[in-house]
Amino acid sequence: MSQTSDHTTREEDAACCVRKVVSRLQSSLSRNNAPKRVLPRVPQTSQDRRDVSLTETPLNAASLAQSDIRASGEKQKTVLYLAYGSNLCNETFRGVRGIRPLSQINVLVPSLRLTFDLPGLPYMEPCFANSAVRDPESSADYHKDRWHKGMVGCVYEVTMSDYANIIVTEGGGASYQDILVDCYPLPDADTVPSVPVTPAFKAHTLFAPADSPTSSGAPHTTSRLSRPDPAYAQPSARYLKLLTDGAAELSLPREYQTYLHGIRPYTITSKRQFVGKAVFMGMWMPFVLFLFALGKKLQDDQGRTPKWLGMLMGWVFMGMWTFYDAGFSRAFGDGERTEGDDDDNNVYRKGCRDEEVESTTGVGGVRVSESVGRSEMDLV
Repeated sequence: MSQTSDHTTREEDAACCVRKVVSRLQSSLSRNNAPKRVLPRVPQTSQDRRDVSLTETPLNAASLAQSDIRASGEKQKTVLYLAYGSNLCNETFRGVRGIRPLSQINVLVPSLRLTFDLPGLPYMEPCFANSAVRDPESSADYHKDRWHKGMVGCVYEVTMSDYANIIVTEGGGASYQDILVDCYPLPDADTVPSVPVTPAFKAHTLFAPADSPTSSGAPHTTSRLSRPDPAYAQPSARYLKLLTDGAAELSLPREYQTYLHGIRPYTITSKRQFVGKAVFMGMWMPFVLFLFALGKKLQDDQGRTPKWLGMLMGWVFMGMWTFYDAGFSRAFGDGERTEGDDDDNNVYRKGCRDEEVESTTGVGGVRVSESVGRSEMDLV
């Protein structure tokens, strides 16, 4: 691949990632203004439907056309979609996003792990949930990374039309692929099994494209948008509540719910951080809100925004984090991590792993990097 085409691909990757962040921020703002609704229960996904998934093939997330959706609707074809993070919460997935699942089932996905390395907005929403390839040998003990049993989530059965909407809100496009992962139904128990004991089935999820699979067949990341230390930021209390509420609504194992409740949120602890948040939001929120409005106005009938707008979002986003790193954080305090929590910071420093990053390019504090075992995808 030439340097020009490689640079273009990296810009597209960044734009897709930023569209994902914008979607989460948009969902956050919508949720704050939306009344809480009581939603009907969803039946469990049948064994027959799970069996059918074993013969399915990945979809083309970049070119899912209206004709494909209409044809699938006529054939009553559905998609089994793996959700985690804030998509576990009914208020987000079914309320704000308007998805209407036909059935659902709680699962364990041994090949993936939950991360909180998708950058958001300093002082407000420092990071969001994401996914990465799981390393079974990992021994990290920091509270965000303490879970070592694989990803715990929920597989929803949705229509093709709803799945197309999910692809749009997850930043899908040429830089992200629809893949199938092995999912194991969780037994009705308080703990998550270290080794799955139930029959596997397949579910779709969005993932960064890979150069080559691992020895176990799991995909690897080729490129992604990230902070210099992707493990540094803490999620907001608001965002964590979406995860804990969703886990409770789905009756996920108590062991996993305890882990989620043990994740410490980002908290403003000083007056200068409080002032910094007001100043930073006053400077950058108008741009973010403008992009929200422009995206809604220019989106096509599938909810996709123009490519140039995705690039613009990417540059605004990288400019924001460059401004934050260039001196704003030193003047107004940390906008990613709670200050003054010495016990937490000591545990974090102790648990940091020395990881060689093969190559890095980008602007300021936000970069597009290549690394093994780090992948990019999830979902407010």
